[in-house]
Amino acid sequence: MTYILSIDQGTTSSRGIIFDADMKIVATDQEEFKQHFPKSGWVEHDPADLWNTTVSTAKGAIAKAGIKPRDVAAIGITNQRETTIIWDKTTGEPIHNAIVWQDRRTADFCAELRREGFEAEITSRTGLLADPYFSGTKVRYILQTVDGALEKAKAGELLFGTVDCFLIWKMTQGRVHATDATNAARTMLYDIRDGEWSKTICDRFDIPMSMLPEVKDCAADFGVTNVFGADMPIYGVAGDQQAATIGQACFEPGMLKSTYGTGCFALLNTGDTLVTSQNRMLGTIAYQFDGKPTYALEGSIFIAGAVVQWLRDGLGIIAKAADTHPLAEKADPEQELYLVPAFTGIGAPHWDADARGAIYGLTRGSGPAEFARAALESVGFQTRELLDAMKDDWKGAADQAVLRVDGGMSASDWAMQFLSDIINAPVDRPEVLETTALGVAWLAGSRAGVYPDQAGFAANWAVEHRFDPKMDAKTRDRRYKGWQDAVRRTLSAT
Repeated sequence: MTYILSIDQGTTSSRGIIFDADMKIVATDQEEFKQHFPKSGWVEHDPADLWNTTVSTAKGAIAKAGIKPRDVAAIGITNQRETTIIWDKTTGEPIHNAIVWQDRRTADFCAELRREGFEAEITSRTGLLADPYFSGTKVRYILQTVDGALEKAKAGELLFGTVDCFLIWKMTQGRVHATDATNAARTMLYDIRDGEWSKTICDRFDIPMSMLPEVKDCAADFGVTNVFGADMPIYGVAGDQQAATIGQACFEPGMLKSTYGTGCFALLNTGDTLVTSQNRMLGTIAYQFDGKPTYALEGSIFIAGAVVQWLRDGLGIIAKAADTHPLAEKADPEQELYLVPAFTGIGAPHWDADARGAIYGLTRGSGPAEFARAALESVGFQTRELLDAMKDDWKGAADQAVLRVDGGMSASDWAMQFLSDIINAPVDRPEVLETTALGVAWLAGSRAGVYPDQAGFAANWAVEHRFDPKMDAKTRDRRYKGWQDAVRRTLSAT
C-alpha cells in the first residue's frame, strides 16, 4: 500500500491522480463536465456530474497506473472552493443544482449587507467580504428559493456542503458529514478566529446550523470508502488554492504562491497572525494542523486562464491555448493595449461585481497578436495589484519576495517572464506543476505513513525554472500606470 489517490474536483473537470511512494505522478485520468448558465452571471453544475466524473476518473487513474485498488494507502481530496450544494439527509438527493463560485446571483443581497453595515461583522469573523463569491449567500438563496427548503432545513432534513463535503458524504455512504478548515473558511459562515461556525452570521442569513458539517484539520480521518474497489481511508482535504499552497511548501510566514487556472489566486502565508486587510484582500486559513490554523492573505482574480479560453472560444483567434505565446511574440511593440478581463466582475482589490470587460488602446493596426499579448499581460498586471496590496497590508511581506507559481498558465515562459518583469521579483516554477493534487496527496500520504513530515516535504520541493526581472524600472512604471488608468476607466463605466 504505497500509492496515494488524489482527487482533484475542479470547476470544469474532475481528475484522479495516482502518486507513488516518491510523490511522483504515475497516472492521471480527467473528464470534463457540462457548465450550466441559466442567466447572465449565473453558473451551475449538476451535482451528479461532479460525483460521476469523480468516481470514473478515480477508477480510471487506478486502472491506468496498473495497480490494484488495495494498493492505495489513502485518498486526498481537493476541490473548487465556495461552490455550494444542499442535499436531502435521507435520500442524498440534491435539492438544487450546485451554485458555482463564479455565480453572481446574490449580488443584491450582498449590497444589502453592505448598506446595513453587516459586512464589518462578516470581515471581523471570517476574514471575507460581502461578495457573491462565497458560499453563505448561495446557501441562503437556495433555502429561500426552493419550495419548502427552509422548513426542511429547520427540521434537520437538509445538509449543506462545499464539493469536498458532498463527495465525502457520498463516498462514505452518508456516514461522514465533514469538511476541513480551509473549505469552511470560504463559506462566509465560519469564524476563523474562534474556529467554529458563527451563529451571528447564520442567524442573519436564516441558515439553520444543523445543516453545517463538522470541521476537521486538513490532515485528519474523514472516513473510509469502498467505492473504488477496496477500503480506502480519506486522510487529506483542502480547498484547491490552499492545497496548492501546501503543495508549494509555503510553510513559512512571508512565503507566497500564485496559481493560474481559470482564475488566479495568490496566497501569502502570515503565520499565526490573521491580518485585517485595509485593501480588500481576504484573510483566510492557509492550512490547519493539530487544531492550530495558519493564516494567509489571499487575493482573488476571477479571470486568468479563462482569458485565453476567451481568445480561443469567444474570438476564435487561436486554436489552442499554447498558440497564445507565439502569437503574443509577434505583437507590435509600439502598440500598448490594455485588456481588463472583467467578464464576471472584478475581484481583489476592487471587488466590483457589476464591472464588465474592456480593452483600451485600440488602433486600426490592432489585431490577433496584440489581443493575445494584452490577454497574457492582463494576468501579470492583476497579480501586481494583489501583491502591492498584500505588501501594504502586512509588513512581513518582503518587497522582492520570490513568487512560486503553478497552474496551466505557469507553463508559458512568455507569461511568466512578463509576470517577473511587472512585479519586479523572481518567479519560481516548480518541477511538479500539479501542486494542488500534490498538496492533498502529501496530506493523505503523511498521515498514512507513506510520505515524510512537513520539514521533509519542504526539503524535497525543487524549482524547474526561475524567471528574474529584466524590464527597466521606467518601462515597468509606465506600463503599470497605463494598466491602472485602464482599470479606473472600467470601474467608472459601471
